[in-house]
Amino acid sequence: MNKPLEGKIALITGASRGIGAAIAQRLSNDGAEVVLHFGNSQAEVEKLASTLQSAGGTVHLLQADLSAADGARQLVARLNALALPRIDILVNNAGIAVFGDLAQTPADAFEKLVSVNMRSLFFITQGVVPLMPNGGRLINISTAATRVTFPGITAYAASKGFVDALTLQVAAELGPKGITVNAVAPGAIDTSMSGWIHEPGGKEMLAQVQALPGIGQAAHVAGVVAFLAGPDGAWTTGQIIDASGGTKL
Repeated sequence: MNKPLEGKIALITGASRGIGAAIAQRLSNDGAEVVLHFGNSQAEVEKLASTLQSAGGTVHLLQADLSAADGARQLVARLNALALPRIDILVNNAGIAVFGDLAQTPADAFEKLVSVNMRSLFFITQGVVPLMPNGGRLINISTAATRVTFPGITAYAASKGFVDALTLQVAAELGPKGITVNAVAPGAIDTSMSGWIHEPGGKEMLAQVQALPGIGQAAHVAGVVAFLAGPDGAWTTGQIIDASGGTKL
C-alpha cells in the first residue's frame, strides 16, 4: 500500500472527534506518525488512538485546554516534552462555534471563541514552526462562511476570517524556509457542530445551497488535508481551498 507520509510526523489539534479525528485517521493511514491533541475528550481520543495503533500506526496523545489563556503555551511545552525529532505537518483544526447573530453573542462566549479559534492557533503556530524542517506543511481549518453568508454564526465566521488572513501572511513569511501554508474551508459537514442538518428541513435546505448532492463528510475534508500534507501539495501555498461541495456558488 502506498504510504505517501511515511517517515513524517503530524500534529493535529482538536483530534478527538469530527473533522480532526478524520484527519488523524487519514494521515495515519498515509503513514504519518501522529500527535493527537485533545482538550477534555480523553475517552474519545484514547479510542481513536487504539484504533490507529491496531492498524500499525504510531500515536502520541497531547492534552491542553485551548480556552485557557496559557493553553497554547501548555500545548507547546508538552509537545517539547515528547522529545520528537521534528514536526513535519501541523494541522490547526481545534475550534469552537458560537451560535447567534451580532446581538445574540454574549461577551463570555466571544472571549472563549477568540481564545480557541484565534489566540491559541496563532501561538501554537508560533511555537511549532521552529520545530518544522524545510518542506514542512502548515494547514489551517477555516470555513466556507468567510466566503458566503450563513445566518447565526457571525462571530464564528469572523474568527475564521482571522485564520484566512493569517494563512496568507504566514505563507509569505515561511515560503523562504520551504514551508507551505494553506487553509481548508469546509461547508456543512456531518459532525456534532452541524446537528441542524438532521433536524426537520435541514437536508432540504442544504440541497438548495450546495452544487453537489448529499451531505459533506469529515473524510472529504481529510482528503483535501492529505493532499496538502503529501508530496502532491508541495507547490501549493497561501491558498484557501474550498471543501464545501460547492456551497452557494
